[in-house]
Amino acid sequence: MEYRPAQLLDEPLGRIMESKMEDRWLSVDEIGEYLGIKRDTVYKWIGEKSMPAHKVGRLWKFKKDEVDTWVREGKASNLTKADQQ
Repeated sequence: MEYRPAQLLDEPLGRIMESKMEDRWLSVDEIGEYLGIKRDTVYKWIGEKSMPAHKVGRLWKFKKDEVDTWVREGKASNLTKADQQ
């Protein structure tokens, strides 16, 4: 039997691996780039707007789907927690 890379033999495996990469934890810089905002804004939104973030040691990490839901729910609007009270 001839050796062939797994992705040539099993195309769904390639899609599974791709979806796993999409589900990975994003850094502050990556989530900022994804949203088109500066890293300082990411830190501000964590504190002032309860942006969904997880502290891993000293680092903040993000799940793209959680941030997408948060944005769709309008929680990234210009109003801060203090403004809403």
